[in-house]
Amino acid sequence: MLHERYYEEVRKQEELIRRKNRPVEEYNGIFQRYEHPVLTREFAPVFWRYDLDLKTNPNFQERLGINATFNSGAIKLNGKYYLVARVEGYDRKSFFAVAESEKGTEGFRFWDYPVELPDLYEDETNVYDMRLTAHEDGWIYGVFCSESKDRTNPDLSAASAAAGIVRTKDLRNWERLDNLVTLDSPQQRNVVLHPEFVDGKYAFYTRPMDSFIDTGSGGGIGFGTCDSIEHAVIKEEKIISKRKYHQITEAKNGECIVPIKTEKGWLHIAHGVRNTAAGLRYVLYAYATDRDRPWEVISEPSGLLMGPRREERTGDVSNVLFSNGAIVDDDGRIYLYYASSDTRLHVATTTVSLLSDYIFRTPSDPGRSALCVQQRKEMIRHNLELLANET
Repeated sequence: MLHERYYEEVRKQEELIRRKNRPVEEYNGIFQRYEHPVLTREFAPVFWRYDLDLKTNPNFQERLGINATFNSGAIKLNGKYYLVARVEGYDRKSFFAVAESEKGTEGFRFWDYPVELPDLYEDETNVYDMRLTAHEDGWIYGVFCSESKDRTNPDLSAASAAAGIVRTKDLRNWERLDNLVTLDSPQQRNVVLHPEFVDGKYAFYTRPMDSFIDTGSGGGIGFGTCDSIEHAVIKEEKIISKRKYHQITEAKNGECIVPIKTEKGWLHIAHGVRNTAAGLRYVLYAYATDRDRPWEVISEPSGLLMGPRREERTGDVSNVLFSNGAIVDDDGRIYLYYASSDTRLHVATTTVSLLSDYIFRTPSDPGRSALCVQQRKEMIRHNLELLANET
């Protein structure tokens, strides 16, 4: 016999999972936001949070609480949509859990058990933000942040970040490989594996950092290759999407999703961070690299693609939009899964055609207010001429 409250909590959760998710009316011609998040902490199974045994939990108290479900890798397999979400407990530790749905915008349900990664690094304290790459070698790779205490620094908060690597065929059985080594950078976060070999080698988009928080001499999003994925060592990183003064990437930036291959080049979505009076502000931006030379940027629209809006601006770490997963359907529709304020996971939809239009036709940032005004005035002048001709 179970506590009567258990059935009430399950009923509420079922209503949440079965809830229809409708597009909002906001329009910009690029992407479509949706009314509800696709995952929140309330989606975590009741038996993850409560001890159901009346002998040890007679008052049905939450024993192992869930604080947030957010930054999620994404992939489509056998006609279903899968999210490998970052789930954070009340204990501040994160773990990965798979949620699946028949639809890309709603109905996600967690599997019974979280992902159990092989525990190869005894100092590893926390893992999070997995990017999923279906590589041409036949494996699905997950690249994530492996966080450990920095034992060389007496500061209790000092940490060290590395890029952990796992691979799987079915999202159930995971093989742990060596953490990525980058000879130029002491720490790495937000690393993405390119889905194809580059000159016969595995290729990564990196984010070189001097310390856990500060990029220091790290100039932006890097690109590097290695001979082996089992023992991945990158000897040289080329900075491809640079941090720039007084732009959205001023403080730091990092690759978000696995780039999308098109005839015109690879489409990228990344995050940019700048300092404000209210703290760090995270937004998403887009750029494109050459189809044959994916380390060469060929187009970079001005400013942000998406920033936090309305309720997205509040949460555990406010004013943050972050993504590490997207799915491209056979018809070219893109499901972009993005988290708001390190608290919940949303979806936005677009198409390969619309994202390409945005990346290749949106003007780049001229870099100075005076030049930005001239850029805008030229568009206004042209628009007013078109309107005059209409009348």
